[in-house]
Amino acid sequence: MALISIEDLAALDDEQLDDDITDSSEPMDDENQDRLLAHWQAVGRTHHVSVPREMTGPIAEMTRRNQETEREPVPFSVISRREKLGEVIEERLYPAGKWACITKSEKMYEQSISLAFMQLMRFICKESSAGKYLGMTVPVLAEFQLSESGTDFMKDVVTAYYLPGQYQTNPPQSNDPEITISHREPMRVITRVFYGTTTEETVQRQIHLLWELLGEVENVHRHMYMVATYENPGVPGRRNEIWFIRRDQ
Repeated sequence: MALISIEDLAALDDEQLDDDITDSSEPMDDENQDRLLAHWQAVGRTHHVSVPREMTGPIAEMTRRNQETEREPVPFSVISRREKLGEVIEERLYPAGKWACITKSEKMYEQSISLAFMQLMRFICKESSAGKYLGMTVPVLAEFQLSESGTDFMKDVVTAYYLPGQYQTNPPQSNDPEITISHREPMRVITRVFYGTTTEETVQRQIHLLWELLGEVENVHRHMYMVATYENPGVPGRRNEIWFIRRDQ
């Protein structure tokens, strides 16, 4: 879903898993689980976080489930779609809904989203009042703000997982007190796809590129943005989107 929700592993060729791990839907033995954990720990080091051994179970279950079932898309409608300089820009409307959210305030943006998603993974993989795997939805969102100058990330980053449709009317509660179930109002966003990593450096570059493509545009937040992530950490050049948020008009 986004999944340590974080990064392009193209630079981690020595850490790539064998096909018999990622392509099998069967339960993993201890050796394969250890190899999968080592793989995620390598990803974590590139984002200055440690992936603890207790993540072995959630990582293995999410890897297996992603092979078995389709990921549920967050519902939306397209308001407009246009191309400029070979780039596709969409404006979308996302309806109100229930999201599991966690706020982190680490030194770096990529640390906050990595740690937050590990906690969300545990929630998704049975650590909730439902007591079972909830299902993966995409995208997972990271909401953040930039300073007035537009050059620095503010510390608080909200990572949000949309609850699958079957749980929208009766959301399970998390066993983790840091995770809250929030009702989010309808959201209108302007989007552009990009591929690869989602670090402070790459995200700032994507914000700058989309502003250049848009030119002058009204009723858009200038310091609040979102990154939407669609694919798991084993996908080199994984798909993301930068989202600009429309102000209420």
